[in-house]
Amino acid sequence: MRRALLAVTLLLLVQGCSADADPEAEAPTDDAAIITTQLATCPGPRPPATGENVLPNLSFPCLSGPGEMMLGRAPGVPTVLNLWAPWCEPCRDELPLFERLYAEAGDEVGVTGLVEKDTVLSAVTFASETDLRFPSAVDRTGELLSDQGLNGLPVTFFLRADGTIAHRQIGPIETYEELRALIGEHLGVDVPE
Repeated sequence: MRRALLAVTLLLLVQGCSADADPEAEAPTDDAAIITTQLATCPGPRPPATGENVLPNLSFPCLSGPGEMMLGRAPGVPTVLNLWAPWCEPCRDELPLFERLYAEAGDEVGVTGLVEKDTVLSAVTFASETDLRFPSAVDRTGELLSDQGLNGLPVTFFLRADGTIAHRQIGPIETYEELRALIGEHLGVDVPE
């Protein structure tokens, strides 16, 4: 009897760790809620973006608590939206640049992040371990990447105040000076050093 019980227990454990496990089955408010982060809350409701070249009208759960990050909106200020994931090495390398921008740009440039193809628990854990502060949400299935015809990370969108896409940077940004130059060129904002 003990052997049969042990065999069933082992079978259940193995099945729970299989590659076929559904990442969307995770409850975002359970385990993630006990992890303390410094992440800012996601921006509140904004008017819809206008123009032809805008992000799709999608919303994703915010990592800093209840609420959602809504895309396809006019942020009101030039904004940088960085798509990242904890499993993406180049993303991890460039995240300190966006964190620095968030700390130094003040009200001149908004900074937001969207975690792609990952779980809430993984993203919140990583944000906590690395002391990320800029607001981020999670797109578990890569819906935005798919909509934009992209299949890799990192990607950064430079959005005008009205929500139109000024530039889409595919691939990593190597230095803070490069990030500042891209903001100056595409958003017309001179970010302090």
